[in-house]
Order: sequence, then structure tokens, then C-alpha cells
Amino acid sequence: MWRPTGLRRHVSRWFTLITMCRSIKRLRERDEVASDQEIAEAALQFVRKISGYRQPSAKNEAAFSSAVDEITLASHRLLEEITK
Repeated sequence: MWRPTGLRRHVSRWFTLITMCRSIKRLRERDEVASDQEIAEAALQFVRKISGYRQPSAKNEAAFSSAVDEITLASHRLLEEITK
């Protein structure tokens, strides 16, 4: 199996990061406020991308859920602050 090395690995990781983020929806629009559900879904998508898991194992479920909750709260705070 071919595996990227050196510069190829770096470029491969960069490309993966760029393409992964396309599916995360922009939550801040000029006249629209993001719903709680939209923020939670974006947080879940972000944690999935960072962890590399669509569904965590039973062993990692608590850490996964905690990360989603923390990112949801941080996103709420950010959106509240920038829309004042």
C-alpha cells in the first residue's frame, strides 16, 4: 500500500483539512440567527472531523459528547459576542 511521505504527506494532510471543512455550514449570516440545533449540529460535525470518527466507540463516548457540548457552548458565546 502506498503511503505519502515527507512533503507528500504534508500536502495530503493539508488537502484533507481543506476538503473536510466544506461540509460545515456557516452559522453567521447578516440577518439570520443560527438556531440552537444548527449550532449543536455544527459542533458535532466539527468533533467528527477533528476526531476522525463518525460514531465514537463506547469507550470514547463520554469524551466525544463532552467535546460536542463544550464546542456548542463556545459557539453560542462567540455568536452572541460578535452580534452585539
